[in-house]
Amino acid sequence: FPGWGSQSSKVQIHHNTWLHFPGHNLRWILTFTLLFVHVCEIAEGIVSDTQMKSRHLHLFLPAIMGFVAATVSIVYYHNIETSNFPKLLLALFLYWIMAFVTKTIKLVRYCQDGVPFSQLRFCITGIMVILYGLLMAVEINVIRVRRYVFFMNPQKVKPPEDLQDLGVRFLQPFVNLLSKATYWWMNTLIISAHKKPVDLKAIGKLPIAMRALTNYVCLKEAYEEQKKKVEAQPNRSPSIWLAMYSAFGRPILLSSTFRYLADLLGFAGPLCISGIVQGFQNTTNNTNTTEKVKDPSNSYLSSEEFLRNVYVLAVLLFLALILQRTFLQASYYVTTETGINLRGAL
Repeated sequence: FPGWGSQSSKVQIHHNTWLHFPGHNLRWILTFTLLFVHVCEIAEGIVSDTQMKSRHLHLFLPAIMGFVAATVSIVYYHNIETSNFPKLLLALFLYWIMAFVTKTIKLVRYCQDGVPFSQLRFCITGIMVILYGLLMAVEINVIRVRRYVFFMNPQKVKPPEDLQDLGVRFLQPFVNLLSKATYWWMNTLIISAHKKPVDLKAIGKLPIAMRALTNYVCLKEAYEEQKKKVEAQPNRSPSIWLAMYSAFGRPILLSSTFRYLADLLGFAGPLCISGIVQGFQNTTNNTNTTEKVKDPSNSYLSSEEFLRNVYVLAVLLFLALILQRTFLQASYYVTTETGINLRGAL
C-alpha cells in the first residue's frame, strides 16, 4: 500500500518531492520521537524479561510491532505527500485514533492496578498517549486546512514557482525533514559529479528565496521600517544592525538553538561511558553473588534500574552521538546559508 502510493498519481513537474502538508516538520519530529520511545519500550521489555526465569514475549513483542508500524506510517505519509493525494491520509488518521485509544486503555489499567508514576513502563505509556494525541491533532489540522474529507470544495495546491523551473536543482527547501537532515536529495548530484566534472548547468539556479535580489528587498524593507520608527526621534538614526536582525534574525536564532542542543548532547558521551564502566565494575564485583530474579507479577523497572544496564547505555550513546552530529551540521548549514543571504543583501 505505501509502495502503491508513490506511483498513484504524478504531478506536472519534474521533481517528485515538493508538497508539504500542514504540520510537515512537526509530524516528522513527533514520529522520530515516537520511534525513540518505542526503542525505549523495547529495551525496557527485554531488560525486564532477562530478569525473569521464563520468557515473557508480551513485554517487548508489541513494542517491536509498534516500531514497525510507526516506520511504515512515515513512509506512507511521504508517498502520499509526493503523490499529492491527501484523501489517503484518512487511513493514517484512523490508525492514530486506534493507537491513541488502545494506549489510553493501557494507561488507565496501570492506574487501576496501582502502578506508581516512578515506574518506567508507566511513563513510556503516558508519553505515547501524548504523542499519539498530537499526531491525531496534526492529522485533524491537515483535514481542516486542505478540506479533503468533509468539505465539498477541497483546497487546490499549486507547486512552488521554483520547482516549475527546470533550471532549479537546489531542492533543500522542498524535500522532507529527513532528507534535509541527511542531504539525501544531493545523491543525484554527487553520483553525476563522480562520473564527470560538474559544470554550472548541472548545478542549476538558486531558488527565488536565496537570490541576492530577494534578500536585498527583504533587508531594504526592514531598513525602511527602522527609518519610520526613528522619524519621531531626531537624535537617532536608523540602525542597519537592527534591520539585519529583523530580516535574518530567525535563521540565526535557529542556528544557535541547533548548536546549543548539539553542545548539550556532548555531555551524553562521557555520562554514558562512565555508566558503562561502572556497570562492568559492578558486574565484576558481584560475580560470586547470586542474582535476584524478579517475580513475574512485579516486572516493572524504574528509570534508575533501566539506566544501569550497560547495553541500554551503549544504545543511548550511539543515538546521542548521531543526534549531536545532526544538530551540529544543521547549525553549520543554517549559519552558512544565512551568511550568504546576508552578504548578498548588503
